Amino acid sequence: MSISQRKAEHVEISLSDRSSYKKTTGFERYDFIHNALPEIDLDEVTTEVSFLSRTFAFPLFISSMTGGYAKGGAVNAIIAAFCEKENLPFGVGSQRILIEKPESADTFSIVRDKAPNAFIAANLGGCQVVDAVKSGSIDVMIDSIQADAVIVHLNVLQELMQPEGDRSFRGTLNGIEQLVKMTELPVIVKETGAGINASAAQRLVDVGVSVIDVAGAGGTSWSRIENERDPDHPHKRVFDEWGIPTVDCLLDIKENGPQNCEIIASGGIRSSFDIIKSFSLGAHMAAAAQPVIKAIIEHGYDGLEQLYNDWQKDMRMALCLLGCQRPADLSMKHIKEVWS
Repeated sequence: MSISQRKAEHVEISLSDRSSYKKTTGFERYDFIHNALPEIDLDEVTTEVSFLSRTFAFPLFISSMTGGYAKGGAVNAIIAAFCEKENLPFGVGSQRILIEKPESADTFSIVRDKAPNAFIAANLGGCQVVDAVKSGSIDVMIDSIQADAVIVHLNVLQELMQPEGDRSFRGTLNGIEQLVKMTELPVIVKETGAGINASAAQRLVDVGVSVIDVAGAGGTSWSRIENERDPDHPHKRVFDEWGIPTVDCLLDIKENGPQNCEIIASGGIRSSFDIIKSFSLGAHMAAAAQPVIKAIIEHGYDGLEQLYNDWQKDMRMALCLLGCQRPADLSMKHIKEVWS
């Protein structure tokens, strides 16, 4: 099967219930502490955040997922145009296919055409980073979208579930270190749904990584997606619930991890309330892909606009109810654990 076909299958399955973890993100373990005397006007509340030395209108980084196949280019175009208009950051899907199939370049380059001023991140897998740095192909990926940052995604679980997946993971950390040294762009390292704990985060920051995207369990399970693609090997289903819940990743890093980097909360972000709880647990930005892609597939640009408007309105009201003027004001004092 071609990479283009595989990418199309990934997106199709990710939009169905078959792709979801049964375990939860952990956000339901926390409730907000209502402030009856917030002493703030709703008009004073802003959803703006500072991230990687830039100011964005809302704490949502639209995660990497699409590109490399025809429909992916169309979805990328909508995301890019929307992020340009609303001042949101986003990342393209894995650009590995650019090396193997150069004719797919326009499914990525279209994003810069639609978003000349937006913050856009390039993206490659941890298994490919060593060769990409050595061969110089990383420059092709960066230049194709005039990237503002580089995302390295870690997807060992997904690769092991894929019949055609990689089986060699040695040297990934060294490859990331070499990438940091060869580019002036900030390097973001993210998981793909199995989570990054404090220990792994510290090792990444020690080699110069600027941002950790925890991408914890509780949302889309890439093990489930791959096993849906390969139903002839049911024994792999034992890995469908593998991973660290998003909240546990955030707590571990907050208590035991590096403090000199920025943290993105992703993995099951499905509402403004999830984003607010993430910030209360130490995140500096939140990220999501599945609800964004689903809104676009079902209702196009209008669907994404409606989702964003709803989330923004909900966040402003919730921040007011907590007595916070901006997301950066959030802390553990704004939530309480209701069960463990």
